Amino acid sequence: MEGHLYTKTPRAWEALARPDGLDRRAHTLLLMANGRRSLRELSRLLDEDVHELARRLAAQGYLLDNQTPVLADVDDEAA
Repeated sequence: MEGHLYTKTPRAWEALARPDGLDRRAHTLLLMANGRRSLRELSRLLDEDVHELARRLAAQGYLLDNQTPVLADVDDEAA
């Protein structure tokens, strides 16, 4: 499975310090985006598809798409 990992930008950290500047969904996604979770995992955790919201936040400078492939776990014995 491949996916993109989003990390917070300095602008996101500033926005998180002032939560009244973002709607609740955007604020929650910024809190959860840690550079380790794929959009698929974030969608599962937030119980909604967050792909479009993440793209919008990236376009606004709040998130950085690392474009890092996320590989499925592979059994060491199978390799």
